[in-house]
Amino acid sequence: MTATVATASLSARLKQETASQHERMHRLMERAQPFSSRESYARFVAAQYLFQRDVEHLFGDPAVQAAVPDLAQRGRADASSADLVDLGAAVPAEAVTSHGVGMPEALGWLYVSEGSTLGAAFLFKEAQAKLGLSAEFGARNLAAYPDGRAIVWRRFVASLDSDELAPALHDGVIAGANAAYDRFGRLLERFFPA
Repeated sequence: MTATVATASLSARLKQETASQHERMHRLMERAQPFSSRESYARFVAAQYLFQRDVEHLFGDPAVQAAVPDLAQRGRADASSADLVDLGAAVPAEAVTSHGVGMPEALGWLYVSEGSTLGAAFLFKEAQAKLGLSAEFGARNLAAYPDGRAIVWRRFVASLDSDELAPALHDGVIAGANAAYDRFGRLLERFFPA
């Protein structure tokens, strides 16, 4: 480990040390072509729903609540479920896979979920332009939070980089982020087989 990495903020380490995972998600999305049709998009939303349910399961942990005080306004499982209903698609009924995930790994899962809200701005535009969807019909899961994407993201990064989270826990957060990327990658591969 280099001295730069050792002294970097947690958010900077997360960005650097999960960069290959982030690129993998881009490749999987390019391969999936979720905006080629409403049916294809519904498969993406089903993957999103299962992932968001896994993430929101972590919201019940008091340690996560203490680390990220504004959890109540985060998460997109309900929005994804409503979008699936709009699209006439089944809402997957599967077990949550994040049982046993706790702090600090839970913050890594949240990092992946919250980071995806920034990229969702571009996806939301595609859903509107190519599929005629909106924040009120079919694309709720891609819509911005009421406070806006950037503001909510900055608050989350401030939580990650606060002095409240001991540096000894940072590796666990990064491990959690990698596990979350792996989970969403498996979902995309399952809903969009090669």
